[in-house]
Amino acid sequence: MDQPLVQALVAVGVILLVAFPVHEFSHALAAFRLGDSTARYMGRLTLDPRVHFDPIGGGMLALSALLSQGGFFFGYAKPTPVNPVNLEGGRRGEALVALAGPLSNLVMAALVAVPLRLIASSDELLFSVIGSDVGSFFFGIGRYFVLINVFLFIFNLLPIPPLDGWKVLTGLVDARTAYSLRQVEQYAFFLIIAVFFFGGRIIGPIGIAIYGLLLGDRFV
Repeated sequence: MDQPLVQALVAVGVILLVAFPVHEFSHALAAFRLGDSTARYMGRLTLDPRVHFDPIGGGMLALSALLSQGGFFFGYAKPTPVNPVNLEGGRRGEALVALAGPLSNLVMAALVAVPLRLIASSDELLFSVIGSDVGSFFFGIGRYFVLINVFLFIFNLLPIPPLDGWKVLTGLVDARTAYSLRQVEQYAFFLIIAVFFFGGRIIGPIGIAIYGLLLGDRFV
C-alpha cells in the first residue's frame, strides 16, 4: 500500500472522529438554537464520535477512498433527528439547520488549509516539511482532510433527497413549489445510487476548484 493511500485512509479516520461529529453537531446546535431540542434529548448535541457513527456510512467512506486510491470520497454519519414543527421560521428554519452541516465541512477545510497554504508560501519552509518523512506524511494527511471535507461540502449540498441540499432547496422556495418538489422524494434511493456512480463528474471538477482556491494552484 503506497503512502498517498495510507495518508488518505488516515485522513478518513480523522474525518470519522472529527469532521462527521462536527457536521452532525452543527445540525443539532442550529436546531437547538432555533427551538428544537429533539437532537439534544436524544443525546446528539455532542461531539462524541461514537454517537454520530454510522457503520454503513463510515464503511462506504473508507471503501470509496480505497477503491479510488484516494481520488473520490463518499460516506455519511448517522442523520441528526430534527422536528421541523419546533423550528422558528418554519421551512426557512429547516433550511438553516440543513445548511449548518455542510458549512461546517467548508469551515474545517478552510481552517486546515490556512497553515498548509502558509507552509507552501515559502519554498524553504515547504521543502523543509516535505523533506522530512514525518512532516511529509502529516502534510499529506492535511491535504486529504481538506479534500475530503470539500467533497463532503459539495456532496451534502446536492439538491437531491435526502441530502442537506434538498432540505435547503425545499426550505427556500415557496410552499407550492416545495410541495411539488417533494414528489421526487420517492425516488431518493435511485438518485443516491446515481450520484454514487456518476456524481464524480459533477463533484470532482467543483471539488478540485474549491480545493485549489483553499490551498492554491500549486496543489491542484
